[in-house]
Order: sequence, then structure tokens, then C-alpha cells
Amino acid sequence: MLKSFLTTLTLTLAVTATAAQADDITRYRGTIEKVDGTAVTIKPRVGEALTVSMAPDVKVLAASTGKITDIKPDSYIGTAAIPQPDGSQKALQVTVFASSLRGTADGHYPWDLGSNSTMTNGAIGTISGTEGRTLLVKYQGGEKKVNVPDDVPVTLVDPGDKSIVVDGAKVVAFTKKGTDGKPTAVILIVGRNGTVPSM
Repeated sequence: MLKSFLTTLTLTLAVTATAAQADDITRYRGTIEKVDGTAVTIKPRVGEALTVSMAPDVKVLAASTGKITDIKPDSYIGTAAIPQPDGSQKALQVTVFASSLRGTADGHYPWDLGSNSTMTNGAIGTISGTEGRTLLVKYQGGEKKVNVPDDVPVTLVDPGDKSIVVDGAKVVAFTKKGTDGKPTAVILIVGRNGTVPSM
């Protein structure tokens, strides 16, 4: 049973990592207006509501509000950031993954939270600073120095299930075009108790 669980977890992380970085992924951020079977209507932060279908194997992750002290040595994190002239990154947000999600979307790649934004997912090597934090984030093939101001939103992400995909929840939907050309969600990061997923 343990071997089966670990195999399933490994496949889940591989799918999540691939989807998070894929060029053909479109992310929609907003509020769930309606859930109807396998269809979810999302009101984006900007623009008109749209309906996406949930893939049969959609991965659901649960987001809750964290704080800067939740970022600890050896935490596995993702951080959207803006490159700085000295080569470091200035964080726009930080996601702290549960230990069972360690390895999710490992790497450094472009993101869509503003011009030139990036996403860095990896394990924290060192933390310094008391007002704000300076992190050394290590991922396969490299590392990045990330400066985290005190007021940067922190989100905690754990495995979830479809029971949290409900009307009124905040969501980030990672979608691909289905065979009909319409968006199909392969990953849903859903906020608990009003949490707005910050990624």
C-alpha cells in the first residue's frame, strides 16, 4: 500500500510540475461563481466570467493564509518575484508547500504576475534577516537569492480534494485547451476560509 501511495504521489508531483511550467498552460485567478458537475465558472479578477471543465484527474490543492514566520530553513517554497539589477529576486509572494508536496514544479522559469516576473520553486538553503527575509532557494540546476519584504503575502498549500471546490472560494486554475478548444483545469489551487491564493 505504501509503495502504491508513493507512486501516486510521485506521479501527482510530476504532473503538477509539468503543468505549472508548461507553455500551453493558462492560469485564471478569481472567485468560483458556480460548480456544476465537472464544470466550474470562475469570475476572474479582471474580465468576464468563464467556465472551465475539470479534467478527470484534476489535481486539487488547498491554500490557507500563512505568515512570514512560516518560511523556515529547508521549507520547500515557490516564490513569484521580480529580477533585480544585482541578479537577486524581489518576492511578490511566497507559497510554502506541505512536506508531501516537496518537489512540486522545481525550477526557475517565467511567470505571469507582471512584466518580467519569474517563479522559483525549490528548497530553502539559508534564511537571514529579521525585518523581511533573504532566502537562498536551491532547485535542480541552480539557486536564487530572494529578498522577501515583511508585507509580502504568504500562502500555505496542502493536498486537497474536490469537496473544497465550492461557490465563493478563491481559486487559481491551471488550464489547458481541451479537444473542443475550451479551457480544461488540470490543477485547481483553492483557498480555504476566504484565503486568496497568492500565486
